[in-house]
Amino acid sequence: MKLTDTACKNAKPAEKPYKLFDGAGLYLEVMPSGSKLWRIKYRYLGAERRLSLGAYPIVTLAEAREKRDEIKKLLTRDIDPAQEKREKKGEIMRNAGNTFHAVALEWHENHKERWSEGYAQKIMRCLQMNVFPYIGLRPISQITPPELLDCLRKVEKRDALHIAGKTKQICGMVFRYGIQTGKCERDASSDLKGALKTRKTKHYAAFDAKDLPEFMRTLERNEARLYERTRRAIWLSLLTFQRPGEIRQAQWSEIDFDEKVWCIMANKMKMRRDHIVPLSKQVIKILMEQKEETGHLNTDWVFPSQVRPKQAMSDGTVNAALKRLGFAGEAVAHGFRALARTTIREELGYDSEIIEKQLAHKTRDPLGEAYDRTKFLQERKKMMQEWANYLDIASAGGKVIQGKFKGRT
Repeated sequence: MKLTDTACKNAKPAEKPYKLFDGAGLYLEVMPSGSKLWRIKYRYLGAERRLSLGAYPIVTLAEAREKRDEIKKLLTRDIDPAQEKREKKGEIMRNAGNTFHAVALEWHENHKERWSEGYAQKIMRCLQMNVFPYIGLRPISQITPPELLDCLRKVEKRDALHIAGKTKQICGMVFRYGIQTGKCERDASSDLKGALKTRKTKHYAAFDAKDLPEFMRTLERNEARLYERTRRAIWLSLLTFQRPGEIRQAQWSEIDFDEKVWCIMANKMKMRRDHIVPLSKQVIKILMEQKEETGHLNTDWVFPSQVRPKQAMSDGTVNAALKRLGFAGEAVAHGFRALARTTIREELGYDSEIIEKQLAHKTRDPLGEAYDRTKFLQERKKMMQEWANYLDIASAGGKVIQGKFKGRT
């Protein structure tokens, strides 16, 4: 006789466990403690086996019968239900350990030594803000392209289209790492090509050499009342035309005042190669002034944070300062690189290969020669001093013709 829900509910505990059978191997075992457990008895490869289906009333009579029918279907396909259950449990446990969040952290940890500290932090912030809150706890193997797109759309809604694109790229790298390590089988971002909004490419704002006099006089007057170390960071950006991250993360241990060079380690460079920046007399003067101001702070940062000296200057400080000076939309720190590249080539007459080397750009090497950070170093020392002299003259209205300075006008 088949069980009823009333019979299950009214079953009382006894001194020993006893069973209430429903049929086709399904029964309810009533324990002395009062707990009631669903079990099924079946035969596989000639051996009798038992499998637990959960506790009553959490698993109802109807649900227990559904599980029994599923088990019977597995047996008709020569599948052992107990083995199937173990494999599903193992998959659940693997998925719990292979969430997008867990795989992304593992990927980040394995690659961060190749990145600059600032870049590693930037990637982690992007994941924490734009990805983890939405799909971080999902098994990476189960994330679909529409699910990832929905996550990226939230970034788009902030009108942060560039960040949405970067976030997609980062997710793609995490998925590919997941494929390589056997945690997923496909890259959900690969099917999203063209799915995100884009806007016309906007290059870094930069001004021409003719704009230098006004800019440098404005910087000198400092009517915006910038901190002196912020002004010096702008001067250094202009004089050395290094990337903003390299400027703000410059450390005194990298400055060689005797040799008049700044040696930037590979982990801070975009191309992951050591880089030498020759220092002009003007740069040395700025650095000495900076050391005099911050020497008592016991920090190795050349440009420490105004509020937290143990930390480097914020990555938005220089660009915010340029806006306060009145150059919003006309100049950003990265734009000094384009200014220097064009002006040094056209006004000072230097060969492009020397300029690109000082910009730390990756250039073609048809002979496959090993990277040499000292290549063209003497020429670069001369070029950097002439560039500093050019800025001094140009700021006062002077001109340069065919690589030689012409008197002030």
